[in-house]
Amino acid sequence: MEVAHGLIVFRRDRLSGVPPYLQLVQQVKHAIRLGQLHVGDRLPTVKDVASELAVNPNTVLKAYRQLEAEGLVESRPGLGIYVAATLAGPDARQQARLRRELERWLAHAEAVGLDHEAIDAFFAETRRASKRAAA
Repeated sequence: MEVAHGLIVFRRDRLSGVPPYLQLVQQVKHAIRLGQLHVGDRLPTVKDVASELAVNPNTVLKAYRQLEAEGLVESRPGLGIYVAATLAGPDARQQARLRRELERWLAHAEAVGLDHEAIDAFFAETRRASKRAAA
């Protein structure tokens, strides 16, 4: 399920095994990291997200509180939740280059017969192996 709120599209994946509040935390972090959300941008209300994703409002509140504890958002009483910090990452030009390279890789992987599930597994295992090699 997806919910669009201006600068961010919230999705709920019921099959992922990841708790809904963590899915929201991850999605906000990704949006900040990728430059889709900037300092000062307002997040959708707890009520809006909860009703549109069919989750308990406490789930959304828990996600927003975790983001606040990490210093990424701030609550402004009576006004809402706002992005308070940025996450370091490549600039827009570098992100575009990386995205093009990844799209070429994905097209090649599909051309040799990998389906989406196999690509995800291949990517996850490669990341794990890379982390082990760096340790």
